[in-house]
Amino acid sequence: MKARPPTMRDKKRYILARIEPPIPDPDPKELYFAVLESVTSLFGDAEAARMMPVVITCGVGYALIRCTRGYEEQTRIALLTLTSVAERRIALHPVATSGTLLALRRRIARRPHLGGELVSPLQFRDREYMARRYPVQKVD
Repeated sequence: MKARPPTMRDKKRYILARIEPPIPDPDPKELYFAVLESVTSLFGDAEAARMMPVVITCGVGYALIRCTRGYEEQTRIALLTLTSVAERRIALHPVATSGTLLALRRRIARRPHLGGELVSPLQFRDREYMARRYPVQKVD
């Protein structure tokens, strides 16, 4: 069987999302189920089937998500409403949308380490916190 020509294939878009706080080793399968649940709860099963959201890959502090062309905005909205993955509180912030994975991977390579540099433990009101330093960020 011959492959479909590019003009007849389904068009896809890829979304680069920043994970806050950066998870050391996020599980793509758990993130996929969380994204799918978010899309389904907002837009319903039929619309989720048309969007076809899929987590392509995850790294420290970022995720690449694929969706059908024309549904980028709805997918970005669903990513913003995501609040937890596997009982762990996180937030996904869409950074960029592209038609190719190569463009987003280049953007990831150009950015400094998204996870931040671990500085030291810190005490505040009898609780211990882990401090991280993020390059090129303002401090309030």
